[in-house]
Amino acid sequence: MVCWGLILVVPFVGFSAGKIAGITTGLVIVGEITFYLSIFLIGKEFLVKMKNMFRRSKSKQESIKPEIRE
Repeated sequence: MVCWGLILVVPFVGFSAGKIAGITTGLVIVGEITFYLSIFLIGKEFLVKMKNMFRRSKSKQESIKPEIRE
């Protein structure tokens, strides 16, 4: 979480454009690695809960489909 917050701060520190791009890329990579590492440490139940949070249920998908009348 800290890595993602630092990405917002890096452009205002006064580095050159190349250094900003490198630091931002590094922070994104470290942020992703720590995210997946935390999922590994927390366990499978949390991963399943996250997947279900982004998965649509059948009833929601049916209500989204437009009704075609002839």
